[in-house]
Amino acid sequence: MVRQTRNNDWGFPRWRSYGGGREAVNVRLCDRHGCTAAGDRPAPKSPNSPERWYFCETHAAEYNKGWNYFEGLTKEEAAAREHAERGDTAFEQARHWQWTGPGDGSRTRGELDALRALELEDDADFEAVKRAYRRLAKQYHPDHNQDDKEAARQFHAVQAAYEVLRRGEEGKNWNGA
Repeated sequence: MVRQTRNNDWGFPRWRSYGGGREAVNVRLCDRHGCTAAGDRPAPKSPNSPERWYFCETHAAEYNKGWNYFEGLTKEEAAAREHAERGDTAFEQARHWQWTGPGDGSRTRGELDALRALELEDDADFEAVKRAYRRLAKQYHPDHNQDDKEAARQFHAVQAAYEVLRRGEEGKNWNGA
């Protein structure tokens, strides 16, 4: 007969051990010489290299202070890469940071830029936004403007602008404003 081992939680789930064992956990130390903090922030050893340094927060900030993302590129290549990564709609970036703009402060800078993309005034209500979106989407839709790159770019900008304003309106309704 096999003897059953005793359970140490005594019916209280919070007292159970985490991970089921008492072994030591390996912690990678910061790769900076002399630092004993945990190295939990990976940083590339060189551009386009899979090898990584592992720094603590303080040394990662020190390492990244001199990092130049566009090193080795010409001005034109750097501008093209920045434009490609940022996208055509600058108001998407502003929406993330929630920059505020002029007026009563109820709209973010991104929402104000989106209103300009929809050819509306800063104080337009959401019904006007819907009407302008429908009008411009019909005007620039790819089915009506085949092989027109500018119309396609405008159509995507109008869609992104409406999405920013729709999310902002949902946020206002959610907060009870």
